[in-house]
Amino acid sequence: MKEINPSLAQRQPGRLFSAAFATFLLSAAPILYAQTPAPARHQTVGDQPAVAPPLATDVSGKLDHRAVRHAISKVADWQLQRAAADFDQDWTYAAMYAGFMAVPDAAGGRKYREAMLRMSKKFDWQPGPRVAHADDQAIGQTYLELYQRFHDPAMLAPIRARTDAVMQLPDSQFPDPNKPLWWWCDALFMAPPVLAKLSTITSDRKYLEFMDRQWDITTKLLYDPKAHLYFRDATFLGKHEANGSGLFWSRGNGWVMAGLARVLAEMPSDYPTRTKYVTQFKEMAAEIASLQGGDGLWRPGLLDAAAYPLPEVSGSAFYVYALAYGVDNGILDRATYLPVVEKGWAGLVAHIYEDGRLGCIQPIGAAPGDYTATASYVFGTGAFMLAGSEVDRLAR
Repeated sequence: MKEINPSLAQRQPGRLFSAAFATFLLSAAPILYAQTPAPARHQTVGDQPAVAPPLATDVSGKLDHRAVRHAISKVADWQLQRAAADFDQDWTYAAMYAGFMAVPDAAGGRKYREAMLRMSKKFDWQPGPRVAHADDQAIGQTYLELYQRFHDPAMLAPIRARTDAVMQLPDSQFPDPNKPLWWWCDALFMAPPVLAKLSTITSDRKYLEFMDRQWDITTKLLYDPKAHLYFRDATFLGKHEANGSGLFWSRGNGWVMAGLARVLAEMPSDYPTRTKYVTQFKEMAAEIASLQGGDGLWRPGLLDAAAYPLPEVSGSAFYVYALAYGVDNGILDRATYLPVVEKGWAGLVAHIYEDGRLGCIQPIGAAPGDYTATASYVFGTGAFMLAGSEVDRLAR
């Protein structure tokens, strides 16, 4: 079957989408979802230099504002300079954009938001080409945050039209019970925060209702209610680590916890099912805290830390972000979790190199894998900036 040209979804920049165009997106969704491969990655998504630069000596893991903000801006400056020429609409960059948007003003936040504004204009506020794929909706988180600042309808219309089109897809579009709309746990970071923020912006709870239904479908498939962790996708059900424990990928669960934090930040306190999300957040937080390593970080396989020589910084940063959010917003007990956050933040900062590179980030994957201490990828620096933004709120 001939694929629809993805460039068609990027015409009419700056205009409100018509109903006819939304219908086109809907009709194209089965083709784009099923057949369009993920786009090729630019080299600046990340790399693993063979020769490690010196580690930074001007950073500190202390939980005070000066130290936290310096660490954030050092990593953010390095990443912005390195990646700006190759900004992309895909999920790898979308996680980085979310991090840039979170940087506090006292750490140079305005500069990074201006870069995000330029990026958004470059793409005419369009999500990625695959209509129903959560990875190509993740960039909408940044578009919507900018809309909340500037209130330009052109910033809102494309991502809203895309979301509306996805919500109209019939259940028959996903006949495989192991491949629902959000069939991999990472998707719970990519799409739900967009839906939750759209609900906030439009005061229309249909977005939360759709998110709630899809979250339940994914959770029923992938969440282990005893381990309080998510399998990455259905192919990992029943897989085990070398020590016989279940195979639970660190970054995959980091995506989920960060997604939970971002959904809870938007969900009204009186929303009927909010308690469900709070309960799951607390369950996962308790499990994750119990698995923290002596260096403050988590290994790529959560239940067999001894099998992995290096910590994994992207998953660890998502955990620090989510746990700090929970403490700061009264969801998690401060006395119990602040020490976990403090230890985790110090562990993250220990992997900053002299030039601002953030190391020990596992490359693109779906399970624990090999990487070097120098490995740095944009989604990991995005997670670090998110973590820093929340840690700064707790800093002394």
